[in-house]
Amino acid sequence: MTPSAPATRPGGLLGKIGLHRPELRAWAMYDWAVSAVQTTIMVAVFPIYFIRVAGADVESTTATQYLAVANSIVLAITAVISPVLGAIADYMAIRKRLLAVFMIVGALATGAMFSVQSGDLMLASVLFVLALGGASASFVFYESLLPHLASPEEVDRVSTAGYAFGYIGGGVLLALNLAWISAPQLFGLPSGPGLSPSEATLPARLSFLSVAAWWLIFSIPLFRRVPEPPRRVESDETAGANPVTTAFRRLGETVTTIRGYRQAFLMLLAFLLYNDGIQTIIKMATAYGTEIGIDQNALILAILIVQFVGIPFAFLFGMLAARIGAKRSIFLGLLAYVGISILGYFMTSATHFFMLAALVGMVQGGTQALSRSLFASMVPPHKSGEFFGFFSVFEKFAGIFGPLLYAGAIMMTGSSRNAILSVIVFFIAGAALLSLVDVDEGRRVAREAEEATREPELAT
Repeated sequence: MTPSAPATRPGGLLGKIGLHRPELRAWAMYDWAVSAVQTTIMVAVFPIYFIRVAGADVESTTATQYLAVANSIVLAITAVISPVLGAIADYMAIRKRLLAVFMIVGALATGAMFSVQSGDLMLASVLFVLALGGASASFVFYESLLPHLASPEEVDRVSTAGYAFGYIGGGVLLALNLAWISAPQLFGLPSGPGLSPSEATLPARLSFLSVAAWWLIFSIPLFRRVPEPPRRVESDETAGANPVTTAFRRLGETVTTIRGYRQAFLMLLAFLLYNDGIQTIIKMATAYGTEIGIDQNALILAILIVQFVGIPFAFLFGMLAARIGAKRSIFLGLLAYVGISILGYFMTSATHFFMLAALVGMVQGGTQALSRSLFASMVPPHKSGEFFGFFSVFEKFAGIFGPLLYAGAIMMTGSSRNAILSVIVFFIAGAALLSLVDVDEGRRVAREAEEATREPELAT
């Protein structure tokens, strides 16, 4: 089901932003759905709730360490299982089914966060691992659908459009969450002095329920509109082979032959490095702000700034990639992140936090979306599940090192400022490796590999 390249670029606004077909819009809606997990659970409301409520019985720095370790655990688990599940998804053509399984597990864990009360640090940690793990694993199969839906000429714009939809969806729900957390009386929720602990935390806990519902409801278009890519049995396989055995065999072959996709592999190594810095800033920003005394509402408002600034800039990055290429556009984003890290070291007030949030919003979505589309353009679509499984491994291991560095910096210095500065090395090293990637060569190798699998089909 690999799309053929269009003869001419589609016109109109939807064509310019990469959403000119119903299945492309339905695919992007999953970014809208799952981004609520990233904004409310991973970045904004739950980290603050984790430190101030679930971690009420320990020092704030200890709670922050628990959060960093929880991030590392979930990423390690998903890194291990993603390639195997990706290979199974390719062989059995069950990408959407596996996406649904992890989505449901994550949504149930997110809804269960409603039960977390003061001092429930371990329960909060377990639910966080399940919720974030479900979202992360589901993304492997979501992203593996991209090369089946978008042609090489469309892939950058479609990928950045997905991130833009994510900013909108995550931002809208976070704005609602912020509204009823900041002014609960306007929504008929308990407010004022004399509230019980359960009443005082009700607005935040309701936000966790809202994320679960949002995630499930707005995932429906993907399951209705996006077709499952067809199963393709390779020349040395039989249709009735054991799927798990075949998946491990395919995985072993991919590990062995990935050197034949040298440019895609170099891209993975570069992504491993620079995404470590990006993920550290995303995951630990609110915890850092909480630690230095920035008000909860200001922290959440800053996340909203990231979301809504990110919407136009994600689209703009897609258009920029059409002019100067995805690789050069990523370089611009990494340069901006170096500046963000330096400014973050000196941050002392909510105003500084807002300024940094705007800068992050300008480059975050575009840099990540173009990394995804650049990699997608250099892998054969019939192995997209396997390759995006490896993409997930590199992404998750990047997410492990950053939070662990953050936790180690707290242990050694008692402050997060040195950790914020240290992530610069990830951006510089990642950019250096990315400069070695020959994009045209990588696309040629992927195209030839895909055409080779079609020859037996044509012969029959």
